[in-house]
Amino acid sequence: MKAKVAIIGSGNIGTDLMFKVIRLSDVLEMGVMVGIDPESDGLARANRLGFASTSEGVEGLIAMPEFKDIEVIFDATSAGAHIHNAGVLSPFGKRLVDLTPAALGPFVVPAVNMDAYLDSPDVNMVTCGGQATIPIVAAISDVMPVHYAEIVASIASKSAGPGTRANIDEFTETTSRAIEEVGRAVRGKAIIVLNPAEPPMIMRDTILALIDRADVETRARIVESISERVATVSEYVPGYSLKQDVQFTDENDSVASLAGASGPFTRVSVFVEVKGAAHYLPEYAGNLDIMTSAAMRVAERLVLERTSA
Repeated sequence: MKAKVAIIGSGNIGTDLMFKVIRLSDVLEMGVMVGIDPESDGLARANRLGFASTSEGVEGLIAMPEFKDIEVIFDATSAGAHIHNAGVLSPFGKRLVDLTPAALGPFVVPAVNMDAYLDSPDVNMVTCGGQATIPIVAAISDVMPVHYAEIVASIASKSAGPGTRANIDEFTETTSRAIEEVGRAVRGKAIIVLNPAEPPMIMRDTILALIDRADVETRARIVESISERVATVSEYVPGYSLKQDVQFTDENDSVASLAGASGPFTRVSVFVEVKGAAHYLPEYAGNLDIMTSAAMRVAERLVLERTSA
């Protein structure tokens, strides 16, 4: 029997997630869509599809008879809202998968640490930029210590809804922390760019990592490690791919202050692209697709772990 889920947040991310659960999951079953705007497209679509819904937020969800059968709750609201939602839901023992940058629970990136926090009541999916780039940083860390990693996530302005725009500061702080904690870089930095280009651009991410001077053999091992990690991510995000070959540039001591270590260094430059599956939004919204795909992957793993126990 499939596990019933509720989605809090009837905006772009929550609605895309609903369609993924309906169309793609053999483990999860759509239960309740939760919003705060009675006129939202997400609630309207859930109603047309015959699913229970409420426009009264998390309190409305708890009051519904369907709530008792919900096993996993996705939160696709905002960082501030998740803090409130997690507090209200805490007494009920539901598993929370947080798609906001609130970072109350441990960071989970499926391609890196899927099984690390299966007993946590609230797991955090970092950010879209984190899901796209941390697997690459971790792949480099598997071969050589990363002294410094900087990522730039460029997304179409049209794919950034109110929640994304309200959480820019949280995005950079949460992603930077996760680069260090999950990607294992000594220092991490994250930047997000909202590109207003028309037609809208597909999500692109740049990852720059500083490692000790790497010889030919080490470089080959890094390329192999990155390729393997890209293949892992693409299992649940088919539109995830390398944009071009991995680049290596030898740096001198002038970058020592940036890395917080002594040189000489090799800079590893990696460029990835995330094309959305267009389940709800156009394919340029890869930033939303990678978040919802990763969140569903984690929720399925949580349920399978419970049923196999």
